[in-house]
Amino acid sequence: MSASSKEHLLLVAASPFEAARKVEILDENHPSRRLHGHSFLAKARVEVDAKDSSKDGTEVESLHQRLKDCVAELDYQYLNDHLPVPTDENLARWINRRMPDAQINCVGIQSTRDQGVDLDSEQRAHVWRRFRFEAAHKLPNVPAGHQCGRMHGHGFEVILHSEQNISDQQLGIDYDRLDELWQPLYRRLNNACLNEIEGLENPTSEVLSHWLWDRIKPLCESLSWVSVYETATAGCHFNGSDYRIWKEQRFESALRLENAPEGDARRNLHGHSYLVRLHLTAPLDQVMGWTVDYGDVKSLFKPAYNQLDHHLISDLPGMGQEGSASIARWIKAQLSGTLPALDRIDIYEKPGCGVVLGWGEESPILPI
Repeated sequence: MSASSKEHLLLVAASPFEAARKVEILDENHPSRRLHGHSFLAKARVEVDAKDSSKDGTEVESLHQRLKDCVAELDYQYLNDHLPVPTDENLARWINRRMPDAQINCVGIQSTRDQGVDLDSEQRAHVWRRFRFEAAHKLPNVPAGHQCGRMHGHGFEVILHSEQNISDQQLGIDYDRLDELWQPLYRRLNNACLNEIEGLENPTSEVLSHWLWDRIKPLCESLSWVSVYETATAGCHFNGSDYRIWKEQRFESALRLENAPEGDARRNLHGHSYLVRLHLTAPLDQVMGWTVDYGDVKSLFKPAYNQLDHHLISDLPGMGQEGSASIARWIKAQLSGTLPALDRIDIYEKPGCGVVLGWGEESPILPI
């Protein structure tokens, strides 16, 4: 199948709300049975026709406004008054029922920075939880002079993802179960030199994600991905067979949406602080222990980045008038000859709101 025939485009939006709840179906001593509160983040994804170039660029903000209006009913509320069992999964169902004509194919609830659930139209629950450890490492096989060949350290972050069909169940795998799976590994990795751990002699993000998968999957059948953030802007997903890395950058740009409705302020000159996340899928280099060097991705993106950052981008040659969707397509065209492993581009025009343009296999959409 050709890349173009597989291309898909998602509109993504997020909106916060503050609320209290009790989840009384949990074990008797579980802290979430008690009255407590969260700064929740609701998320929605809508798939649109990737080949339809008639969009005017306002679609992302329209989805965001619909989601914001929907969760306003929950803001500063006691959630048990709105639904009997206010798990993250049931909150996602509640939002989905109230946005039926938006053709939403996935609704997510992020109840803290480090945990959440995404629920698709087929009742598949993607449950995730994020963890952190502090460690030193170096990459022994890089060329002389490469900065990663020196002993250095990172505050690594790891996300464990679980996918399961929950049908009419109130919740999927408990976040605490993911925590139980993580704790023995945390004790081995935290405040350690990764190179001294068996199996991590060449501790790239790819090798580390595979190492974690091999130790968790036998204990958790529903484990679907392990994600490793080596830095705040780069990391790797592994699902037992495929490695998918990402590298992100930010750019500051101005634009006009000339096709926006008459009277819409976005027809005027305005701007955003954009985040772009480039995703690549490639086989593992058995010597280097990586798929593609993050530094190479950044260098190869730089010519395109230089045309975007601190520029009026709606006037760039080849740039369409669909806002974030046009930017993603423009970047794809710029990189098609230099980054053949590239198969997804995320563009966020503000936190949690933007587009995902993909033409490869699916991988997780990272939390905010």
